[in-house]
Amino acid sequence: MGAYQVDFEPRAFREVRRLPQHHVGRIMDRIRGLATEPRPPGCEKLRGPDNSWRIRAGDYRVVYRVDDAARVVTIARVGHRRDVYRER
Repeated sequence: MGAYQVDFEPRAFREVRRLPQHHVGRIMDRIRGLATEPRPPGCEKLRGPDNSWRIRAGDYRVVYRVDDAARVVTIARVGHRRDVYRER
């Protein structure tokens, strides 16, 4: 199986830039891992019409969509577990 391309929605990119620096390394490691395994152990499918998934990185969550046909993972949200599922 080949690698997936990982893209960020503008909102998710801004959210990563606003995170405390000491958490960014672990979160980015988890995101980079999605390029080789878009559904790693521990990921969860989220309810809803789109193909959204969630991975954990400590107290932070990464919400993303997988397009297997195009081999693209799109990062939609990145944030603390208490905030990431709320719409802003």
